[in-house]
Amino acid sequence: MIAVGVVLLIAGIIFAAAGGGGEHQAEGHEAAAAGHEAVSWTKRLFVNLWMNNVYFSGIALIGTFFVAIQYVSYAGWSVLIKRIPEAMSYYLPIGGVIMLLVYLFGSHDIFHWTHDYLYDVNSPEYDPIIAGKSGYLNTAFFLIRMALYFGLWIMFSMWLRKESINEDMNGGTANYHKSIRISAMFLVVFGITSSTSAWDWVLSIDTHWFSTMFGWYVFASWWVSGLAAITLTVIILKQNGYLKMVNSNHLHDLGKFVFAFSIFWTYIWFSQFLLYWYANIPEEAIYFIERLGGNAGHYKWIFFTNLLINFAFPFLVLMTRDAKRQMIMLKLVTIAILVGHWLDFYLMMMPGTLGTSAGIGFIEIGTALMFLGIFLLAFTKGLTKASLVPINHPFVEESVHHHV
Repeated sequence: MIAVGVVLLIAGIIFAAAGGGGEHQAEGHEAAAAGHEAVSWTKRLFVNLWMNNVYFSGIALIGTFFVAIQYVSYAGWSVLIKRIPEAMSYYLPIGGVIMLLVYLFGSHDIFHWTHDYLYDVNSPEYDPIIAGKSGYLNTAFFLIRMALYFGLWIMFSMWLRKESINEDMNGGTANYHKSIRISAMFLVVFGITSSTSAWDWVLSIDTHWFSTMFGWYVFASWWVSGLAAITLTVIILKQNGYLKMVNSNHLHDLGKFVFAFSIFWTYIWFSQFLLYWYANIPEEAIYFIERLGGNAGHYKWIFFTNLLINFAFPFLVLMTRDAKRQMIMLKLVTIAILVGHWLDFYLMMMPGTLGTSAGIGFIEIGTALMFLGIFLLAFTKGLTKASLVPINHPFVEESVHHHV
């Protein structure tokens, strides 16, 4: 997968360079503010690297979030599958390194606010709105926050994983109770950092626009993608002869999670959209105008496909009890959701960076395949590090005999 991704990416770069990928003008409002800068293949590459890394880092983080929720709620049903979300977090250190490198080398291509002339009062490009945000949006503070996010996420992920493996070896309930305390601390950290990282990595691309619901929106997209990844992995492992004790009751609960949080994502999406449409204030509505009607309708098909794949499809397919218990139905829905929310992040980032020069070609598909391959390498390596079934978890018997 990584090899195919690299080949497609190289082919995309060659075509973009040969075809004068920089001749098209970016028409997003941020690019317009920067004087209609031309979009080169390097800019397109950096934006794609950033987008994919944000997407997969979020899914990895949701693994730890899922485990923490199970602990603090004293859940028993999920014990048989908990090693899957635990292993997802193995991507986080890789995601942190990639995030840092892409920012250091490509920050000007991704974030309009990184240009110094915007803060110079004597410059014709001076932007009082962006200059007013300089206390928060500056490279030094941005990098400190990035290091803090990944440092805390990796620390808590490794801490919970360590306690989980110690529990296998030692038995008793000491590690279990310690895991509950660790999870409670992590959830506080997650509540803050999941929102602020969304502001930093996604919202600040459209520097003039703001939304008090944006942290929730990105969380909802990450969360339902993470749930889909967990569910799909459970199904694939079961179909390959692993997780024999996992049955249709566990799948039913995972299906309910995916079904419910697809609706939750739609609720957040619609609430944000409705507020801006109803108020009709130009500087607020520009975000949706760019994605729905502006840029010559460049993103309109993605805008509606986004709603179709991420809401209508899972809602209609998983509505019945039986559908949530059938592997084929869950497999179809989870794959669709993972593709759909990749498109969701695409729609969040591309209009503000590439404008009408964005597309879905070899560069986009190649980058996505590379990241998916790297994520799967880290994830599957994590799965091999411990028994797929926790041995001494106090609720393991409850999970084995789970019935809904």
